[in-house]
Amino acid sequence: LGQGIGRGFELERAGRFADAAQAYQQVLRGEPANLPALLGLERALDHLTRLAEVLDPARRALAVDSTNPAILGLLIRTFVAVDLSDSAAALVARWSARAPADESPYREWIVALEDRGRFDDARAAIVTGRRALARPAALAIEAAELEQRQENWVGAAQEWARALAGEPAQQPNATAQLEDTPADGRAKVVDALTRADAAPAARRTAADLLLGWGEPERAWTVFQTTVGPDVPDGPYALHRFAERALAVGTPAARRVRAYALARFAEILPARLALQARIDAARALLDAGDGAAARAILAPAALDSTASPAARAAARTVLVRALLEAGEPDSAAAELARVNDDLPLEEREQLHFGLARARTARGQLAAADSLLAGDSSVAALSLSGWVSLYRGGVKTAMERFRAAGPYAGDREDATARTIMTALLDRIARDSFPELGAALLRLAQGDSLGAAAALQRAAGQLPEHGGRLDVLLLAGQVAGGTATGQAGAADIFADIVRAGEPGGSAAPAAELAWSQLLMRQNRPADAVTHLEHLILSYPQSAVVPEARRLLDKAKGAVPRS
Repeated sequence: LGQGIGRGFELERAGRFADAAQAYQQVLRGEPANLPALLGLERALDHLTRLAEVLDPARRALAVDSTNPAILGLLIRTFVAVDLSDSAAALVARWSARAPADESPYREWIVALEDRGRFDDARAAIVTGRRALARPAALAIEAAELEQRQENWVGAAQEWARALAGEPAQQPNATAQLEDTPADGRAKVVDALTRADAAPAARRTAADLLLGWGEPERAWTVFQTTVGPDVPDGPYALHRFAERALAVGTPAARRVRAYALARFAEILPARLALQARIDAARALLDAGDGAAARAILAPAALDSTASPAARAAARTVLVRALLEAGEPDSAAAELARVNDDLPLEEREQLHFGLARARTARGQLAAADSLLAGDSSVAALSLSGWVSLYRGGVKTAMERFRAAGPYAGDREDATARTIMTALLDRIARDSFPELGAALLRLAQGDSLGAAAALQRAAGQLPEHGGRLDVLLLAGQVAGGTATGQAGAADIFADIVRAGEPGGSAAPAAELAWSQLLMRQNRPADAVTHLEHLILSYPQSAVVPEARRLLDKAKGAVPRS
């Protein structure tokens, strides 16, 4: 018999369904209730559109094994497929009479009707089943899938809310079924899952959906009502929510992940809570909220009951939080407490972060001291900036070149490349005025930096970097709302004084055109862009100028 079933299966795989049906029928002659053969016969005859031929073998099987749910289900499916509705209903009634609390008879019937596209009959079967079982929430999963098939998303959500009250483990299935809800129906779906009487699993499904639909803050608002110290599965649910938020990956999702981890820490036993607080603080740092991370970790870092390693880990994250919050002095004090307990790599990373914070505050000597002995390319790059801010043009150039073009992230590398090109035009080893201006720019004082850059440019010869420093001044001023008029004047001066073969004049005219576009003056931008392209055809900025010219011409109103 086993060989016959195997042969039937191989014939099915080969697409020889008539031969497969004969092989299965041969098995059934010797063993009428052989379930693999019955199911194989069903598959083969379905392909041949001869399902009615399953009826007699199925009836013989039922006579041998009258309580087998798989045989009963097969016969119900066949009755439905060949449109013997009364026979299907009668068999469901007999099966249900033997097992009054079992949903299986109705489930088989409903699914068979759905698979044949008989949705109204399937809905009637659900009503019949609920009445017979005397449970309004019975067959809710089948009802939810039926409503979804007919794109009644709110109805599906209502049925899932019923189902999840009794079967919370179905939450991932509910989320997967409802996540394709069209945008215009999502609010009502969430409402259906978050009614006042909604079960925690239904609310968690709503939170899952809101996360996936780009509303993490609202997702957390819904989710947090389902967990607490007395909720047995609270820790697991919080951890799962945090993982889903991490997968979403947006800043807002990272923030609510941190909220979940912080709540997770609150309900854990004390011996496990510190690591959870550390994880929550790291998540808050990733979300850009150093102050909240500090609030979570400050007490934990002083917990005398925690292990030294755990306290050191907490203090490490606390140092990062203090740096993110712009408190380098407090960060330095925490780092001093934990410094010797840290691995070398982690210690160097924190020293580097502190050096960056000192640099941003203009505490250049302190930054230099922190970077001493660190030979990493990131440290070389930062020490180059520190030297530059102190006026050391030659030293900055040497360190930028030693760091290479790829140190740091893309923004760091681009800034360093631009600055190297500018310094290369300045024939000075030391230029404190330029360093002071650039430090003001790094600290966010754009207007002050622009004015200081103009003063520094006045100390340089026209062909010795003056126009390049002026160009930077104009670009900085043009990026502010109140400095745009002054920026235009600077660009005009550079264009008028443009040196043959120089790069400042075409770059200034391009920057001027970009400024005019931001001011909604496309016609004026067209004039400058055409002049740039004709006057400096070999300039590296010409391709960008051509793209902007097309955009500007498209924005000029037709006369």
